[in-house]
Amino acid sequence: MKKALLLGALALAGAMALPATGALAKATGPVAALDTDNDGTVDLNEINKSATDLFTRLEKDSDGTVDVKEMKGRVSKKEFKEADPDNDGTLSKDEFLAMVSGMFKDADPDNDGTLDAKELASKKGKALLRVTR
Repeated sequence: MKKALLLGALALAGAMALPATGALAKATGPVAALDTDNDGTVDLNEINKSATDLFTRLEKDSDGTVDVKEMKGRVSKKEFKEADPDNDGTLSKDEFLAMVSGMFKDADPDNDGTLDAKELASKKGKALLRVTR
């Protein structure tokens, strides 16, 4: 009886020592930093919250916009120009969030509306992270 109990306890301890997989895995890195609903992925609402916070931090001169200098190299001049439909040399918060939304869609190749750690680690995912954190 003691031997069976000991074997059962060892099997349970071994199973508990294995890393969690799938939905049970604790998110780390960018996913953990952005995933406010703790579902292991990042959706556009979570990205927009983080991007809005960044916009507020970058927007230093209280004019309600960010210019290329305030963006501190987070996007190329070409990307900035493409995100500036009125060509005034600045991005309003709405223009900034529209740019972020486009970058989110580019980083979501399976079009499921969420980004996982692999998608955020891609070139397009890393570009998105530069405008959200």
